[in-house]
Amino acid sequence: MHNYSIDTLRHSCAHVLAQAIFRLFPDKKIELGIGPTIENGFYYDIDMDYKLTEADLNNIEKEMKQIIKEKLPIVKKVLTKSEAIELFSKASQSLKVELIKELPDHEEISCYSQGEFTDLCRGPHVENTGEIPPFFKLLHTAGAYWKGDSNRKMLQRVYATGFLTKEELKEHLHFLEEAKKRDHRKLGKELELFMFDLSSPAMPFFTPKGAFIYNGLLNFIRRIYPYYGYDEVITPQILESELWHQSGHYEHYKENMYFTNIDDREYAVKPMNCPTHMILFKNTKRSYRDLPIRYADFGRIHRYEKSGTLAGLTRVRSFAQDDAHIFIALEGIQSEIKDLIKMFFSVYDHFGFTDVKIALSTRPEKKAGDDASWDKAEHALKEALNSFGVKYEINEGDGAFYGPKIDFQVADAIKRYHQLGTIQLDFQLPERFDLTFTNSNGESERPVVIHRALLGSIERFFGLYLEHVAGAYPFWLAPTQVNLIPVNNNDHLEYAKKLFHELKKMNMRVNLDDRNESMGFKTRHTQKSKIPFMAVIGDKEIQSGTVSLRKYGAQDSTTVSLDEMKKLFNDLNKEILPKNLRD
Repeated sequence: MHNYSIDTLRHSCAHVLAQAIFRLFPDKKIELGIGPTIENGFYYDIDMDYKLTEADLNNIEKEMKQIIKEKLPIVKKVLTKSEAIELFSKASQSLKVELIKELPDHEEISCYSQGEFTDLCRGPHVENTGEIPPFFKLLHTAGAYWKGDSNRKMLQRVYATGFLTKEELKEHLHFLEEAKKRDHRKLGKELELFMFDLSSPAMPFFTPKGAFIYNGLLNFIRRIYPYYGYDEVITPQILESELWHQSGHYEHYKENMYFTNIDDREYAVKPMNCPTHMILFKNTKRSYRDLPIRYADFGRIHRYEKSGTLAGLTRVRSFAQDDAHIFIALEGIQSEIKDLIKMFFSVYDHFGFTDVKIALSTRPEKKAGDDASWDKAEHALKEALNSFGVKYEINEGDGAFYGPKIDFQVADAIKRYHQLGTIQLDFQLPERFDLTFTNSNGESERPVVIHRALLGSIERFFGLYLEHVAGAYPFWLAPTQVNLIPVNNNDHLEYAKKLFHELKKMNMRVNLDDRNESMGFKTRHTQKSKIPFMAVIGDKEIQSGTVSLRKYGAQDSTTVSLDEMKKLFNDLNKEILPKNLRD
């Protein structure tokens, strides 16, 4: 076997997928879209007047393995543009013809044939189908607009995964199964945390339990802000369009904004907080002694996202951010960035994200500001990262038009990386809003603005963190912290009620399960609800002044005194603050 790249093997397998579909559905009209490789696998877009089922995918898999056993030679043929159009027109492959017509006249056009099957493709491919490892799995189908255009026809996209060895495939399928269990949409429904309704597409409704967690995240950020010098502000949600022209959002972001007319004037629902913070800064005469000024804002923002990009809480149209803007002199950037990095790492560690990737994105080709300012800003970011001693990648030319940025990705419990925080330097908005402060020489100077989000969208973080902990929230954030269960209501309920009220006075979130159900039923309910602790009260516990305490996920219970349990709960509640800020 040749030493083919994994992409070549996967792409060859995608052709086998398409060939198998033609073999199994000879009476159906089938048109092929594209079949590229993706991370961990490949997909093929198919247009056919039949909806593929899970049973069909199993049959297609079997046929694919048969094609691999046949060791069909894969032959490349180079065609002229007219020859390619004629070939695929005769085969009734209009989508392929459309692709061919879009190719530049000078570009080589090739097709690959294996047995009775021919497909338009640049290649490369293996020499025969027998060289394709049979360690693949068809996963599921999904709808996909042709060329991603919602005005075009909807195709069936068949997703697959493929690897070099059986062990790799098995490991990846286990990962997918674990990811499915942790899917925040599934957990959100099971734990009754949030929902969606067609009356307000992509704008979530949070239940009392979900709202508690949501507000718990906001309260956590509010608790740590005083340690880092932030002042929270509240700004309007609807502002006239002239402001968005001034900020540049109208020209660059209009298609993602919501508009309304009031008194014959156009207003926009804010998609971000930045311009409102510029207004606040400019409202008062500023001195260098006032800087840095750190405005934090949890204001609700709205962005129109296309329906095809929406995904539970991770992409919604209405959300809040732990958003902040820092107004600072140019020479103060490095020190501020170092403090921000410390803050970011402290918070991510607190939520159990210990594997963090950092990227520094530098000036794009189209940028605002002069090169001297960019040189200083990029140097300050690099020096801050270097002095902090963290590894980071350089993304050349990937900065925002108004300044360079640092992005933070965290790995969750099953090693998936997610974009969370960002630190962005901005020269553009201070210029557009004519922001100034008086420097130490008594001269007017323009500040730099640092855009900073730590968790990012609270909705998105809610979903990611729900998956990270698989619904088992830490004690300080759990909507219900302990479930009190009397063994039977006749003998043990009064004692349980007394303990219930004592814990309530301690501001513990406690539930008294006095339903007329079996212990087994109540125990299963506590585990299913992922409540951090279950406290059982029977004859022995009443006589000894104890409870039988079991932590979520543990197999055994521990007998503890009431004072021990209260101290444990008090200590766990203190974990709302990161380790470096406690006491």
